[in-house]
Amino acid sequence: MAKQLVVDPKKCVSCRTCELVCSFKHNEEFNPRLSNVSVFHYEEAAITVPIMCMQCDEACCAAICPTGALKRNADGIIAHDASKCIVCKMCVSACPLGNVSYSVAKKKIFKCDMCDGETWCAVHCPTGAISVVDPVEVPDKKKIAADKLKAAVEEVCA
Repeated sequence: MAKQLVVDPKKCVSCRTCELVCSFKHNEEFNPRLSNVSVFHYEEAAITVPIMCMQCDEACCAAICPTGALKRNADGIIAHDASKCIVCKMCVSACPLGNVSYSVAKKKIFKCDMCDGETWCAVHCPTGAISVVDPVEVPDKKKIAADKLKAAVEEVCA
């Protein structure tokens, strides 16, 4: 299973550095519109969250691609092969998080490729809000909560 980028919204200060370094890494220009990360501000909850590709197990973008331009590589990353892409934009519509994009100026599809292992957004995040994790190593939050509840019940009943 591919490593994933995980965001801690409590640490995000909406600096948008992740968008800038991503666009620079891939396009050699500081342009958030060309970034594989999109920062969203939720005013009602008073949080800002960078949204990025989750490298889905059942990747809709890859499943819908008629030419196989989006495929999971050996590292588990859904990779885009521009030589196979016909720019039909079906993958853009299929991604539930909106993390496959189309550049009108460059006439190409782009998505997170985890910077071939460097993950610039995580490396350059000044607050450490973005981290790279192995989903297998992430603790099961439901199990942790259930264990705490079980311990509390056992304590009360003892």
